[in-house]
Amino acid sequence: MSYETWKSKTPEFKTVDVRHVQGNFFPGLQKQAGALAVGEGLEIIQTFEPHPLYGALEALGFEHHTEKTGENEYHAYFYRAEVKEDAKPGPFKPLALLNYPMIDESLGRIATDFWDLTWNDEKRTLPYETRLLLSLTNAVGAGRMRQASRELIKAYAYGVESAVFDDVFELLAWNQGIGFFSSEIGPSPLFQAYKLIKTQEKHGKGRDEIKQMLMEKFGEKNAEVSVQ
Repeated sequence: MSYETWKSKTPEFKTVDVRHVQGNFFPGLQKQAGALAVGEGLEIIQTFEPHPLYGALEALGFEHHTEKTGENEYHAYFYRAEVKEDAKPGPFKPLALLNYPMIDESLGRIATDFWDLTWNDEKRTLPYETRLLLSLTNAVGAGRMRQASRELIKAYAYGVESAVFDDVFELLAWNQGIGFFSSEIGPSPLFQAYKLIKTQEKHGKGRDEIKQMLMEKFGEKNAEVSVQ
């Protein structure tokens, strides 16, 4: 369905202005979107083009159209074309992007466009799960266990098998050294999340149940993993 088909309905959309909103507003926004019926919609106002929202709301059955109305003002219209009740948006939204507009609105726009280019651009060649694993290992090499933990959980939610993580951690032990692995990786939330996956799989738990356990223990409320 094209934007022209539902353009006339946009004046009826509920407007949500999230400019300079601090913290994770996505759960509340997702709840509002999920309550809408087919034919209804939301208008989101942000200081940058809200790329992260596109895929998240598309998973719920929304189409979008965005207009730039000022140097740092974007109006994104989300129209519910269908209800996808089985939609399960992936864990961890790029909440750190919300910090940049507080510093400078133009910086916020640049950071978000860079994120979109890196993770969503159709010209990218490597499969998404491979990109997540590379990001995980790069984060470990830079000492960013917070980021590495988030990438591991996203990769598992995306469908990466735990046997792949076995290979990743073996390579980390080889490349980073046994001492670093023992003192830094082993006690980290990254490795604790990995152990949870392996342990629960041995107990016969399914992927969806393990994903829920991961988010309960290593979600945004976990100070070692949260970016807010």
